[in-house]
Amino acid sequence: MHLVETIDVVSVARGGDRERTYVLDDTHLTADADLARLVGWQGATAHVDVMSTMGGRPNGAAGTLQGVDSIEVASHHVRLFEAWVEQRIGQHSTVRAGAYDLNSEFYVNGAAGLLLSPSFGAGSELAATGPNGPSIFPSTALTVRVEHRFGDIAYARAAVLNGAAGCLGDPHGLDFSFRDGLLLIGEAGIERPGLKIAGGYWRYTKRHDDYTEVDADGVPLQRVDHGGYAIAELQLTGGEGKRSLTVFGRAGMSGGAATPFQGGWQAGFLVERLIAGRPDSQASFGMSRGVTTPGYRAVLLDAGARPSRAETTFELTYSDQLATWLTVQPDLQFIADRGGVEKARGVVVGTLRLTIAF
Repeated sequence: MHLVETIDVVSVARGGDRERTYVLDDTHLTADADLARLVGWQGATAHVDVMSTMGGRPNGAAGTLQGVDSIEVASHHVRLFEAWVEQRIGQHSTVRAGAYDLNSEFYVNGAAGLLLSPSFGAGSELAATGPNGPSIFPSTALTVRVEHRFGDIAYARAAVLNGAAGCLGDPHGLDFSFRDGLLLIGEAGIERPGLKIAGGYWRYTKRHDDYTEVDADGVPLQRVDHGGYAIAELQLTGGEGKRSLTVFGRAGMSGGAATPFQGGWQAGFLVERLIAGRPDSQASFGMSRGVTTPGYRAVLLDAGARPSRAETTFELTYSDQLATWLTVQPDLQFIADRGGVEKARGVVVGTLRLTIAF
């Protein structure tokens, strides 16, 4: 059992506007169990994650499309974020079922994990989909996930998820109706220490409203929401207790009709053991581009704004463990063409993240 609390103090400075400061809190109580030892269920494990969030909404001041803080949420509740059982089948396959965070295994790479911008999690072209988002932070959905490992280097996994996210603790609770269809996703790749190359594809079974286009009666056109992505990361130097440098790149595309995002890409690097004698010191830099759809750009034109093809985020961060229970992480972001508006005033976001773990 583990308790992890993340506290972010976020300061947003936008052009000549007054600087605004927000405090956010995200607490997780997790437990893992070997069901073979507990109840004699051979090859089975269980995982539970109860989550509580509090605090402000800095992106309301920043005005970005992709967000500025990975723990910012629209509404605060105590949620049963994850609760699943995994069954091992043979030596190389597993099946997992329950409330499940898609981004824990899909569209994820470790070298981008230190960065705070939400765009370095699931790509914005996927994260913005669905009636209320896919099964990612802060609301998950009922899922069945299958994975097969090919030795120690390659894998293939696929999942069937409820098309509408909602977990215990959300206002509408856990959705058993599946009235919004399903989200299907698959990913395959090569993965070993210091290397990951993977690609994935996702698709909703139920059509969604077009973000901008309507029929003659003003009713939104219905579109199939689908997309794909690719991930690559490579450790260039170090490893085995030495200072290491890992670079990464990711890119995603979607049908580009049901959200503001046509696609995007992220790239950057992670340096581990940055300071001699401090094994937990890390630094990371990342750049993210969220490419907007022609429909979204047309909406901006109609509103009198000059659209940009993308919103761009630059982020630099450093993290170090100062005690067995405390990690401190200062972070700086600059967002250009915020909101997808060309030459919009840039936003500087400074964050101090404190992580307390027991």
